[in-house]
Amino acid sequence: MTTKSEAAKSRTLKYNDGATQFRQRLISSILSHRPLLLRNIRSDDLDAPGLREHEASFLRLLDRMTNGTKIEINATGTQLRFKPGVLLGGDIEHDCPIGGSGRSVGWFLEGIFPLAAFGKEPLQLTLNGVTDGTSDIDPSVDYLSSSFIPLLIKFGIGVDDDHPPPVLKVTKRGAAPMGGGSVDFYCPIVKELNPIDFVDFGKVKRVRGTAVSCRIPPSSAARVAHSVKGVMHRLLPDVWIHTDVHSSSGKKRKSGDVGGCGPSPGLSVNLTATTTEGVCLSVECSMNHNINSDSGDMMQHDQTVERKNIELPEDLGKRSATLLLQEIYSGGCIDTSAQSFAMLMMCLTPEDVSRIRLGQFSQYTIMSLRLYKEAFGVEFKLRADDNGGEGSDDESDDGFGSKRGGGQTIICSCLGIGYRNMARAS
Repeated sequence: MTTKSEAAKSRTLKYNDGATQFRQRLISSILSHRPLLLRNIRSDDLDAPGLREHEASFLRLLDRMTNGTKIEINATGTQLRFKPGVLLGGDIEHDCPIGGSGRSVGWFLEGIFPLAAFGKEPLQLTLNGVTDGTSDIDPSVDYLSSSFIPLLIKFGIGVDDDHPPPVLKVTKRGAAPMGGGSVDFYCPIVKELNPIDFVDFGKVKRVRGTAVSCRIPPSSAARVAHSVKGVMHRLLPDVWIHTDVHSSSGKKRKSGDVGGCGPSPGLSVNLTATTTEGVCLSVECSMNHNINSDSGDMMQHDQTVERKNIELPEDLGKRSATLLLQEIYSGGCIDTSAQSFAMLMMCLTPEDVSRIRLGQFSQYTIMSLRLYKEAFGVEFKLRADDNGGEGSDDESDDGFGSKRGGGQTIICSCLGIGYRNMARAS
């Protein structure tokens, strides 16, 4: 006969590979109500072992969002014990670390999205820090707004009349590395999610985008938009790129918000392709920053930037358009960076089958599938599919009039665990 302590130990999620999938494991621990133990967190790094500043900051944010959470970190920071509490929600403001040891607000938001709808009250979160310029490692706010927010709505969050739908709004831009931006995120609560059947791709009907510039000449954003349209107009006419230009000095707007941006210069672009079946595929690119490869620290804003190391706006626009075409060619109904998030939400749906069409799996998605099987006991059924849609011969067309050649897709289906938000009355 097993004792209570032995049963608790058997339920604990234990990992010996350090900070790998740090946010995903913490999220799975909270949603599955299972304790988490992480060992060997950068134990091989003799100069700076243990948790980084942004990881400790994410733990503090989770602690503020929950009640009863217990966090134990050893003296060297190489071992973490996490006992999840109850999600609360409410009004929260958090400062994200900046500089060489920090991450953008998108890194924090990506980890908060799966938890936002299951609190006792709606979440009103304000994050301060870097909002743009880190697309190589972190998602930007514009990308999350065009890719993740529609997914939340598809799963039934904010579709009733009780609360407005989820909203992600940039109140002030802040480019890497010095940040200075601010973001507001609102998410209503739900009793339970809706299962989805998202396998029809359709045909691409329009492309929308935003070119954002901070502390650089306004013509740079226009050059990016012109370069993107130069590529996309060869394939379809409905292409519109908005230029969002921010100067160094903030001006009071009619809404009461203060415009302007942080102290660092930056240039980035976010593109979204929409199909006739409601599929939204998003990509983003940002101007490459000078990075000290020895220390990994980003260059301070008051240092001189060498012109030869800066990417031209025209090259940035072509690179972003090429990435969007690759995403469309893959044939998935969700872009690659949102795969693991969509699959986690599928695990939480009622005990009914959910289906979704994906393109090529990323390595992060494969690791997430293993984590979800261990934490929730959910196994996905994967079926390769050469056709782009269900029951129609012409739906394998990519929307531009040609076949989606190498884009073999995968139909992913699973049975949800029936996760319910017990804090909300039915």
